[in-house]
Amino acid sequence: MREDQLRELIETRVQRPAAIAEAASRRRRPDSLLGEHGRLMMIAADHPARGALRAGDRPMAMGDRVDLLDRLCLALSRPGVNGVLGTPDVLEDLLLLGALDSKVVVGSMNRGGLAGTSFEIDDRFTAYDAASIAAAGFDGGKMLTRIDPDDAGTVATLEACGRAVSDLARHRLMAMIEPFISHRLDGRVRNELTGEAMTRAMSVAAGLGSTSAYTWLKVPMVDDMERVMAATTLPALILGGEVTDDQDAAFASWAKALTLPTVQGLVIGRSLLYPPGDDVAAAVDAAVSLL
Repeated sequence: MREDQLRELIETRVQRPAAIAEAASRRRRPDSLLGEHGRLMMIAADHPARGALRAGDRPMAMGDRVDLLDRLCLALSRPGVNGVLGTPDVLEDLLLLGALDSKVVVGSMNRGGLAGTSFEIDDRFTAYDAASIAAAGFDGGKMLTRIDPDDAGTVATLEACGRAVSDLARHRLMAMIEPFISHRLDGRVRNELTGEAMTRAMSVAAGLGSTSAYTWLKVPMVDDMERVMAATTLPALILGGEVTDDQDAAFASWAKALTLPTVQGLVIGRSLLYPPGDDVAAAVDAAVSLL
């Protein structure tokens, strides 16, 4: 980002905050959730608002907002990338930079369960709600849904996610649910990435809300994906997970998952924004080629 662009962005936020809503109203909306390749290829950038700033071996990688915006704008400019997922602060920066035209935009909704806190599982809705997503002209809302059998905070999260699914459906907007079975180990919340756990988590998530008509699932790669994805007929997107040095293996696993009938695309964040070698364009292009 050029220095004059940064100054203009900050000045707009200071002097003309209404410009954000104006930019949203001018945004060209996509005709479909799917791109020309028939899939949804989405870049995720909702990590910072949960205090999760690490990318690979860089503990504060996502703590530099200008650098993150540069990487996002580059990723969104690559052919075949037709969507982005983020919290209001990130998406509004991208709106003011003109980077969201014709993109599928999904707002992140529950960010209250901050990473590393004692209340992490009680993941309250502290960002977008269905009404604000609809008012901005965005295309859906995403919710993290972690189910910890030993944490009573789970039930509040489940109830809130169910309400959000129903509210989004009333606006005919996508409800993107990212479900996990989770456990607290050595004071930290860990997701159980097994086939059995993901089957259970997806089964619970698919039943949330008063209708599943607009519900999509966001799921990680685990063993025996064929069996896992047989748990529901809802459309699903494969998430990228942590940055890995073996990117070829990650791409191979995504390619295999994309052959499954319910899998409709990819939603990848740090793996493409902070890839090994730091060549964002090459990493994004390689992911798009899988579609």
